[in-house]
Amino acid sequence: MGDSLVPAGYLPSYTERKMSAMACAVFNELRLQGKLCDVIISVDGIEFNAHKNVLCSCSHYFWALFISNWNTAEKIVYKIPGTSPEIMRLIIEYAYTQTVLVTAENAEKLLSAADQFSIMGIVRLCCEFLKSEMCFENCIGIYRLTDYYHCPELREAAYVFILHHFVEIVKVSAEFLDLSANELMNIIEKDELNVQEERHVFEAILKWIAHDPQKRRQHIAVLLGKVRLALMKTDYFMNNIKTHEYVKDNIKCKSLIINTLTELYNLNMRGPSCSNSSNSLSRLRLPYAVLLAIGGWSDGSPTNAIEAYDCRGDKWMMVTCKESPFAYHGTAYLKGFVYVIGGFDSVDYFNTVKRFDPLKKTWQQVAPMHSRRCYVSVTVLNGFIYAMGGFDGYTRLNTAERYEPETNQWTLIATMHEQRSDASATTLHEKVYICGGFNGNVCLITAEVYNATTNQWTFIAPMRSRRSGVGVIAYRNEVYAVGGFDGINRLQTVEAYNPAVNAWRTVPTMFNPRSNFGIEVLDDLLFVVGGFNGFSTTFNSECYDERTNEWYDVENMSVYRSAVSCCVVPGLSNIRDYIASRDQCEDNFPREVRFTSSTTSLPV
Repeated sequence: MGDSLVPAGYLPSYTERKMSAMACAVFNELRLQGKLCDVIISVDGIEFNAHKNVLCSCSHYFWALFISNWNTAEKIVYKIPGTSPEIMRLIIEYAYTQTVLVTAENAEKLLSAADQFSIMGIVRLCCEFLKSEMCFENCIGIYRLTDYYHCPELREAAYVFILHHFVEIVKVSAEFLDLSANELMNIIEKDELNVQEERHVFEAILKWIAHDPQKRRQHIAVLLGKVRLALMKTDYFMNNIKTHEYVKDNIKCKSLIINTLTELYNLNMRGPSCSNSSNSLSRLRLPYAVLLAIGGWSDGSPTNAIEAYDCRGDKWMMVTCKESPFAYHGTAYLKGFVYVIGGFDSVDYFNTVKRFDPLKKTWQQVAPMHSRRCYVSVTVLNGFIYAMGGFDGYTRLNTAERYEPETNQWTLIATMHEQRSDASATTLHEKVYICGGFNGNVCLITAEVYNATTNQWTFIAPMRSRRSGVGVIAYRNEVYAVGGFDGINRLQTVEAYNPAVNAWRTVPTMFNPRSNFGIEVLDDLLFVVGGFNGFSTTFNSECYDERTNEWYDVENMSVYRSAVSCCVVPGLSNIRDYIASRDQCEDNFPREVRFTSSTTSLPV
């Protein structure tokens, strides 16, 4: 984000002087025994024995206090205002131990005292704690706290959290209702505001005004001007905004309504994908997450092509990748990295695993799997990547293993009941589901669920169709099995599994039959991209919305490919590198971002 989001602060003029661990331990033991102490800190009548040099080592406040001209060397007792005995006890203990227990009960008071006494170590610990505790209900309060204390990283984190989770915050946060008009405006005007539909912004404004309508309705014009009104559905704008009592009775809103109607007409004539960045009424906001389509089979050989889908602009952007081509692999996003697992390059079957850092834009090799796995099924559960089944060049596998990033190790887990290559897997309600595939003889109709707690696989109800090259994804509390090959035809049928009743139901069919395609959920929509339609590879993409029970066409990829794998990457600070430019109306050919390749490896 730009500098304008967070006001400039000041730089601390004092750096803590660290004592060795041994020195700290010795002085702390002397303090606890009351020996060689040369100062008494008094807070509200409670006295603490300490050593001046220890307090000076961690706090500029005490350093200045003890050496100031009006303090004599003989002075022993110092009365400290502005804090409590309990907080002072924690501060003195930190000076000796370099540790402090930050809790929900003491975090704000401890931060205030650490700021007062210039103890940056405690400030950092408090900020880390508040960042870890940030949620929909308290993020605005945490952001406001940084108005009083110099915590630039916490301020940035809280602001980004508010922008990324705005819709959820509006629903549950009492702090949202206490925002000033300027604070609310400073949030809703940002491109980074994560809203799937602009009506959510308008409804948030109405909720804020309703908290004190007599005083707040006067702000409707300036707040409404920050909503991308021309990106709304015309019916919603006409029926819910143009005729709203706050709007129709406000003379300042009239020109806004006229300008919106004009821009709606222009967008209807030009097409919504060609919104005008210079017009604040139709400027596209940035997506919170992007969908990456990685590798695949194209023009008779593997490709290393990576494309990123911008769900707000409905455009794909080509990402140049210097890695070797690969297909029939799996991908997973975990803890800031995109992992590419196994696969095939038309010669070799891989057990290798590479990970991509979307911020640094570099590749790195990590520990290999126990088995070579082409046509592998991959998913993530509780911080582990699971790789299941596949083909090692000789056999269809029923083995499965999982990867822990912290140890950079793969561990074998229980084997599946079926040999499965060309299956697909997902995670729902803390369990791993794998469906369909090919066992070397027939396309499979069976599906299994893995319980990580018991390390057991269990058959679930079989699907309604045999599906190899199927796409499986968790979506709205069900497991969806999409497309695939039944041994005769490429399928466009879809079914969904409900774990509560152990049964599959029919879902409306896709527009296009496909197998070996990419599948993911983004913005609460189920996307399918590429694949093989029975005659050729395709670049076609479409999405399904469970709320309307319909499929919709979306922009096609640039590259025709099957055996492609997809993953969703959320919350990128450099999201603009992966999406269509907001600065001009571009053609349908996205600009490129070039990534560097790295040959470095993690220790195996």
